[in-house]
Amino acid sequence: ETDTASESSYSFGRIKKSPSSLTNLSSSSGMASLSSVSGSLMSIYSADFGNVDVKGNIQFAIDYVEQLSELHIFICQCKDLAVADVKRQRSDPYVKTYLLPEKYRLGKRKTCIKKKTFNPVYNEILRYKIEKDLLKNQSLNISVWHNDTFGRNSFLGEVELGLGTWDWNDPSSKQINWFPLKPRISTITLNLENRGEMKLALQYVPRPIGGKKTLSTGEVHIWVKECHNLPLLRGNRLNSFIKCTILPDTSRKSRQKTRTVAKTTNPVFNHTMVYDGFRPEDLKEACIELTVWDHNKLANHFLGGLRIGLGTGKSYGTSVDWMDSTSDETALWEKMMNSPNTWVEDTLPLRML
Repeated sequence: ETDTASESSYSFGRIKKSPSSLTNLSSSSGMASLSSVSGSLMSIYSADFGNVDVKGNIQFAIDYVEQLSELHIFICQCKDLAVADVKRQRSDPYVKTYLLPEKYRLGKRKTCIKKKTFNPVYNEILRYKIEKDLLKNQSLNISVWHNDTFGRNSFLGEVELGLGTWDWNDPSSKQINWFPLKPRISTITLNLENRGEMKLALQYVPRPIGGKKTLSTGEVHIWVKECHNLPLLRGNRLNSFIKCTILPDTSRKSRQKTRTVAKTTNPVFNHTMVYDGFRPEDLKEACIELTVWDHNKLANHFLGGLRIGLGTGKSYGTSVDWMDSTSDETALWEKMMNSPNTWVEDTLPLRML
């Protein structure tokens, strides 16, 4: 049940065997326990959405049923969809929905598959059990996919609606309407300020005290201080923690996380993570990925993150989608590179990765 480069490719496409010395990552922080959250939780933000030119429209309606405390999405039909299988000149489309930013497995709903048609008719209702007040922090993502039994499913287009300003009492908001399908939305329509921000400091130590003099590798120190104005996903409760990975190394030894700070949207962590094995040239190829999560017994919810590196789009000569740092993130990394043995600090806006 894998969509093209969606649920499968996020973790698959990241690890490239590189001439990197980042094979001896270690931690000096006492909180280096591993996160159990799967990389597929961020699946719909992966980069490869196939080569199909998006076209066509989708007809649907949404409503909130007070008696059931449910959001109902009535998927009617699509028309003039793109050809996914060029060789056989066919598409076998189905429709999938997510509530964002909660994109864990329970947040996905799918229609049945209609075979050999560019104008499928579904007339299905997809339901979400969710309190009405929580919808103001959600966006509805509706996407169309071609089902490939023997290969990878192909993305045929999507529509995204912000539910924060939706007028559920307006009768016209419940009407069935046509919407043009759009190519993959590069940035989710949630504003950056809704993700909150992280205050942190970095330091590069070229030759650590007590290290082997024959090795010309240094350490990167990451001091996660605090976060401000994190988004609430579940009423007024938020229990957050931060997870860190040094890309391109996605092995377990590359992953560290902080403790969980309970019941606040402004958590103070004061947690330092240390990674060794950095040659000066590795700093140009690596990227620090920091992600903030809301801890829950059933599933941890992604809140936002940072990718701090040079943002060149490449790592050790290979094009990678994770080397996508913003100008502010890149500025902090460059400042660290140019100021060895010195803490450099900034407060950066969290974003969807």
